[in-house]
Amino acid sequence: MLKAGIVGLPNVGKSTLFNALTRSHKADAANYPFCTINPNVGVVTVPDDRLEILRKIAKVNVAIPTTVEFVDIAGLVAGASKGEGLGNQFLATIREVDAIVHVVRCFEDPDVVHPMGSIDPVRDIEVVTTELILSDLEAVQKRIDKTQKKAKGGDKEALVEIALLERLAPHLNANRPANTLSVHEDEARLLHLFQLLTALPVIYACNVAEGDLSTVEQNPFVQKVAAFVRAHHGAAYVPISARIESELVDLAPDEAKAFLKDLGVDDSGVSSLIRATYGLLGLLTFFTENEKEVRAWTIKKGWKAPQAAGIIHTDFERGFIKAEVVSYADLSRLGSLAAAREAGKYRLEGKEYAIQDGDVALFRFNT
Repeated sequence: MLKAGIVGLPNVGKSTLFNALTRSHKADAANYPFCTINPNVGVVTVPDDRLEILRKIAKVNVAIPTTVEFVDIAGLVAGASKGEGLGNQFLATIREVDAIVHVVRCFEDPDVVHPMGSIDPVRDIEVVTTELILSDLEAVQKRIDKTQKKAKGGDKEALVEIALLERLAPHLNANRPANTLSVHEDEARLLHLFQLLTALPVIYACNVAEGDLSTVEQNPFVQKVAAFVRAHHGAAYVPISARIESELVDLAPDEAKAFLKDLGVDDSGVSSLIRATYGLLGLLTFFTENEKEVRAWTIKKGWKAPQAAGIIHTDFERGFIKAEVVSYADLSRLGSLAAAREAGKYRLEGKEYAIQDGDVALFRFNT
């Protein structure tokens, strides 16, 4: 299961957001820095309205959603790359995730201490990003020192690696994240092997006050974040009120909807963030159905049919013959597999077919 790590300065609402995402009270959320020491881990279901529609079409009682894992990582501070605030421990945890949800504080509250004394989300982003870059710079320099000897000896792989590293070092030194370096496909694969913190994809969660939820795009702090991430990272941002979302945890779904409606919003910010994180990880969902259940499965974009079959069972990939496929759009419009067959929308696909988001698939295999 792929992981997304929740990072940010202390007291920006990371643990509150984690509790909202996981619909739990697993993480301590208190008004002092480093409330979280050991990372909290939770499995989160990905909201998908298609699953319930497919359950009704299949006439079954069980619908199983797909999931993403979130890790609540303790707050980073200036100097974390040199060990400040137990920084080395926290940076090591970030290195184990597949994507970063960077929480930035976009609300004023005199009762909630800010470790830097004032609210400035762009400054906060730069503090955290700089610490990640400094950690990466140290790792890159060590790798250069290690690889140079092989490269001088004519090792072809080392020559390719050192060429990338020597482009990467000045890029990081200019305080630019690794994920903004222009690389070709082979270099991208190599960059992934370096396990750099700033090579991870990032989404910014703008934590706003309850009263700003219905007019969030007018929040000057959110506007600053939006402008900054577009200019410097090409990243996405999602406004969310962690406090409100944490209050929804103990409510029934109908009560939660009514509560949000009273605040002037239609959907949970948590749902938007989960979906955005799922997309950030480069994932898509396909579905299977049988006489007992409809189920959502997670794969990486671009995976071929045999790889997708292997997620269900390794025998399916090993003995793959064909995939019977119909798109969710066609199936939901036509109302049944029989109707999809009659309309010519139910088709057979071979080993080279790349599964598409929303495909409903049945895999033929032989072991």
